[in-house]
Amino acid sequence: MSQHAPLIIDIAGLTLSRIDRQRLLHPLVGGLILFARNWESRAQLTQLCRDIKKMRRDLLICVDHEGGRVQRFKTDGFTHLPPMRALGELWMNDGKGGAGSGALRATNAASACGFVLGAELRACGVDFSFTPVLDLDFGASSVIGDRAFARDARVVSLLAKSLMHGLLQSGMANCGKHFPGHGSVAADSHTAIPVDKRSLKAILTDDAAPYGWLSTTLSSVMPAHVIYPKVDARPAGFSPKWLNDILRGQLGFNGAIFSDDLSMAGARVLDGEPVSYTQAAVAALNAGCDLVLLCNQSMASSEGAGSALDTWISGLTEAQLKGAWQPSEASEERRRALLPQSPAVPWDQLMLRPDYIHALGLIP
Repeated sequence: MSQHAPLIIDIAGLTLSRIDRQRLLHPLVGGLILFARNWESRAQLTQLCRDIKKMRRDLLICVDHEGGRVQRFKTDGFTHLPPMRALGELWMNDGKGGAGSGALRATNAASACGFVLGAELRACGVDFSFTPVLDLDFGASSVIGDRAFARDARVVSLLAKSLMHGLLQSGMANCGKHFPGHGSVAADSHTAIPVDKRSLKAILTDDAAPYGWLSTTLSSVMPAHVIYPKVDARPAGFSPKWLNDILRGQLGFNGAIFSDDLSMAGARVLDGEPVSYTQAAVAALNAGCDLVLLCNQSMASSEGAGSALDTWISGLTEAQLKGAWQPSEASEERRRALLPQSPAVPWDQLMLRPDYIHALGLIP
């Protein structure tokens, strides 16, 4: 077993620079997350992913590609996927099909969305997308909004399960987010630290219910940078109580846990004190995260571009040497389990496949 590689980083441009290569070869780096700035065309993306895998086959190439307003690649043949709320609306519309027919059409459409999403990304060499959103649509959170399937946790769970079935058909793992629920707080954790003052019982009954119901189906989970003070003073992603006691212990989840982006404001203060990226990563890993993300730091400035990433990588190396965190063999196994196990279908072949053509026709 190789060393635990918990760091997910980003790269600045359309091709790998010398410094990108150097970082991606570091033994603590386990993958990277792509953004719209890394996209120009399918040919360019496919070549970039090929170059990454030539360096290290085991690097996990990730992207936030949910549909609606969170879809990084939208041109050059990529299908425009609907926001997940469109599937929830389809569920509610029985039309002339009789009671429940809308729900069944919606679950089929969700599987089609998952298959198209996964197959198109995989055809270009991307391994993994951070989807689906399991947050409930309370109408309170602008950052979640139409990214959520519905308000009802049961509807969310069945549509998410159907979407994950489609991802599985394409050979892609999944990520339920943002545990235990970001939907009822108005603040955006990119710029503030949201606080949800409800009781643990209320959260488990409602927002967190999909995580228990989907515990056999979820490959990975991303916790919210939200504080639930009735449960813990720390945001969920830094709380052993949320991650180990509740998510793993009570709800029976045993896949990989990713931190959300540690550059977000919601991750920069712990116990009322500002923390560095390294301190945030150590806290997340010690709380039960298997993998930690630091996004949008590779192109921080022209002067010392990306130095925050290098400081982070060397900081975590030093923290390991000092015993501030311990690599975990189980975490490394969970990371590797997210890599696709089957070969991808190349784009030109995918376009001709009956299952892909059929799925396109089902997407609302």
